[in-house]
Amino acid sequence: MIRFENLTKSYRVRGMRKVVIDNLNMELPTGHSLALLGRNGAGKSTLLQIIAGTLRPDSGQVVSNGSISWPVGFGGSFHPDLTGAQNVRFVARIYGVDTDALVDFVEDFAEIGKHFHMPVRSYSSGMKSRLAFGTSMGIQFDTYLVDEVTAVGDAAFRKKSQEVFRERMKVSSAILVSHDMGQVREICDTGIVLAEGSLRYFDNIEEAVEAHLEIVAQRWKS
Repeated sequence: MIRFENLTKSYRVRGMRKVVIDNLNMELPTGHSLALLGRNGAGKSTLLQIIAGTLRPDSGQVVSNGSISWPVGFGGSFHPDLTGAQNVRFVARIYGVDTDALVDFVEDFAEIGKHFHMPVRSYSSGMKSRLAFGTSMGIQFDTYLVDEVTAVGDAAFRKKSQEVFRERMKVSSAILVSHDMGQVREICDTGIVLAEGSLRYFDNIEEAVEAHLEIVAQRWKS
């Protein structure tokens, strides 16, 4: 269970206060792969980081009774001067999982070769995303937060990423951000649409996609 209680987040933009999350009160269902939809700049990644606890809201709180991953597409949590392997070992110790098992899983999954034993500061953004996704999928969370990461890499890697993600979804929930509506329809069964600081929940993914596309179309017309 994840519940938003009077959740608000804003930023200062050119001297003006821009509210991206406006007094949200909602409980998200468990046992679903949930799409988080919204136009560019709506605040999707911001909301993911608040749920993960890596970003503080202006006010309100997120309440959960289960374990939540970091935003998988966000590689900023890795120390740039440590190698990929050293970062993975550090994460394993934090979450209390078998260190060697997680290192072996991530090294095999990420497919970054010798770079796994090189400093993360030398990685491309794609390599960081592979490392982040592999590390997250190697740990059993109740809810996975995924930000576009299954689009990283070639077709074979994307296929492998989607397969391991579906395997995790057999026993966990997920909140997925993606601009690929085909991927959203394939992976998610419910959806929430973030617009003007507010959330709307849809228990049918097609209805969520339609609502999102209508908002995008209206923005292009305006």
